[in-house]
Amino acid sequence: MDDATSFDVMRMRDVGFDAAASLLARYGLTLHRIDLDTPIPGSYWGECEAGIIGHDVYARDDTPVHSLLHEAGHLIVLPNDRRGAVHTDATDSIDEENAVCVLQSLLADEIPGYGRARLFADMDAWGYTFRLGSARAYVEQDAEDAWHWLQNAGLIDDRHRLLLP
Repeated sequence: MDDATSFDVMRMRDVGFDAAASLLARYGLTLHRIDLDTPIPGSYWGECEAGIIGHDVYARDDTPVHSLLHEAGHLIVLPNDRRGAVHTDATDSIDEENAVCVLQSLLADEIPGYGRARLFADMDAWGYTFRLGSARAYVEQDAEDAWHWLQNAGLIDDRHRLLLP
């Protein structure tokens, strides 16, 4: 998890909440800013990691940006009528998890001061593991099934560009 010693992941306090809240709102989600001394509702990993419940995403100033984008991605890939049933753990589907990892890389470019390159570094520092050894290598060279999944879900076009609502 978030115990990287040589590289600290970028956190919500570094990018602010406004852009993320606007981005999530486009998908019908609400971002809630939680006080630092308060546990994050719906957090699967606990501590400072983002949480999800229904159409709501929860984060604190110390929440890693990649965590917020990943958890929000789980709600974004779900049809609107299935989101309401989500509490903390969004899926046990490997295909959906893979699609969310790719989607968060696209969403990262929508957060000023963050971007895809930083997201990949943060994912690697946090401890994501991929067959090719890095988040960037996975998304760019090994995620064809996830790209197809996102396209079939209507979230990206045939050139792998995010289709924002």
